[in-house]
Amino acid sequence: MISVFNGVLKQRAANKRAEHKKALIHFEARIGGTLFGPVPKNHRREFFCLDRHTWVWHEEWIDANGEHRALTTRYDIRPSGVVKSQGPASYQALSKEEFRNFYQAALLYQKQVNTEYDRLLAHA
Repeated sequence: MISVFNGVLKQRAANKRAEHKKALIHFEARIGGTLFGPVPKNHRREFFCLDRHTWVWHEEWIDANGEHRALTTRYDIRPSGVVKSQGPASYQALSKEEFRNFYQAALLYQKQVNTEYDRLLAHA
């Protein structure tokens, strides 16, 4: 009986950690989505660090014909460099310019996310 109870408690704790991680990713994704200016009406933009080796840029919008569009770019950091994939496309190495832009975006993201966390902690 005790082992079942302990198992339930462990699962609840794991679920709570997963919920917190998901909430933090969404918070950071919204911050990252605003790094390059205001997000237009009917448009959603997110940029975030999923884990130590994975970054994501995601956009959704309504096009001129009223159709819903979405594009997700995944950036994987590997020992050999940074590669990206979009949708079902295979991974491609970043060009030098793309790498510079990605690197600058990641630095700006870290700075802005840290600023927002500091602001939240100051008001807690």
